[in-house]
Amino acid sequence: MRQTWTFHSAGKIVFGPGAVEQLGNECARRRLRRVLVVTDRHLEAAGIVSAVQRPLEAAGIAVSVFAGGEPEPSFAAACAACAAAKAFQPDAVLGLGGGSNMDLAKAAAALLVHGGRLQDLVGEDRIPGPILPLVCVPTTAGTGSEVTAASVLTDQANQIKVGILSNYLRPALALVDPQLTITCPPKVTADSGIDALTHAIEAYTAVDNEAFPLPPGESSVYQGRHPLGCCLAEKAISLIGRHLLRAVREPTNLEARSGMALGALLAGLAFSNIGVALVHALEYPVGGATHCSHGAGNGLLLPHVMRFNLPVRRAELAHVAALLGEDVSGLDEAAAAERAIEAVQRLQTAIGIPTRLRELGVQPEALRGFAEKAVAIRRILRVNPRPVTVDEAESILRAAW
Repeated sequence: MRQTWTFHSAGKIVFGPGAVEQLGNECARRRLRRVLVVTDRHLEAAGIVSAVQRPLEAAGIAVSVFAGGEPEPSFAAACAACAAAKAFQPDAVLGLGGGSNMDLAKAAAALLVHGGRLQDLVGEDRIPGPILPLVCVPTTAGTGSEVTAASVLTDQANQIKVGILSNYLRPALALVDPQLTITCPPKVTADSGIDALTHAIEAYTAVDNEAFPLPPGESSVYQGRHPLGCCLAEKAISLIGRHLLRAVREPTNLEARSGMALGALLAGLAFSNIGVALVHALEYPVGGATHCSHGAGNGLLLPHVMRFNLPVRRAELAHVAALLGEDVSGLDEAAAAERAIEAVQRLQTAIGIPTRLRELGVQPEALRGFAEKAVAIRRILRVNPRPVTVDEAESILRAAW
């Protein structure tokens, strides 16, 4: 039984509108001279890459741009980023964009130091030591990858998403400027925002730290619920509940964008220490097969997993309802917990994400295979507060179909 917990974050967090102007000075203080920016063509066209490149070059830092990022990035995209890093020989890698681009930057920063194959790093604690200094600048409010210890890639051969988890992957610097998210399209805002909410709710309802079932001799970046992580998750749920719909409907509303940027950051800090659980385990095979965005897949599955976990997390879900702004006065715990699930379902519809697996093109005969793949992902399933069998996982997927 675990009696202690730890907390990890990025080396430094800089947050606020206009924070990108501090990027050059922050990198110069670290004596960085050559920075590879890992991003994508859309951000180049939107002028976001220039907004980052300008302060770096003003500080005398040489910049090379790899713009081969892609949604739900593959091993091939990660290898291309690594090749660009080897050619430029940077002393730091900067991930600019959503979680996909930041995950590519993490992979490149790891391989540039340690070599080998990315596939050999998949799983927990397989990175042997520190990686190249990593800077992350998010342009969406979703994954929290700017502070997390994970890089999620798509194994196209096996049609599943896989994770590389190591505290060595946490960035040395996370610079979060909500102004960089204003050009984020409504669909990406919705998908990434519901992803952040999933992170926060999964962290808040996870297995308790004292009961975290970590086998002897194994290590994990995840460790179950603990007080600091729960504080961060609670604040994240509240912020996202207040700001997500407005950010989708009013893209230039800086208050809403700032609330979402902070909510995603806090959710990232929470889940990257506590862990994510059954929602993510189910989404990995679904997303690997359908190529839906990670956020849309998580958001679709979230209320169904909340209902599955309800018998063992009634009090926590009742509090989630209140955090999401539901009036739970006069309700008993069970009724209040139901309100949490209903609130998430209403939010799904309001922001326009898919609410049924059939909308993603999933055929019913695929559900059993998805369930089998999900239940095999023990590293995150052990974070779930309720054990799940293949039959139960299939039932959840059928309810979501």
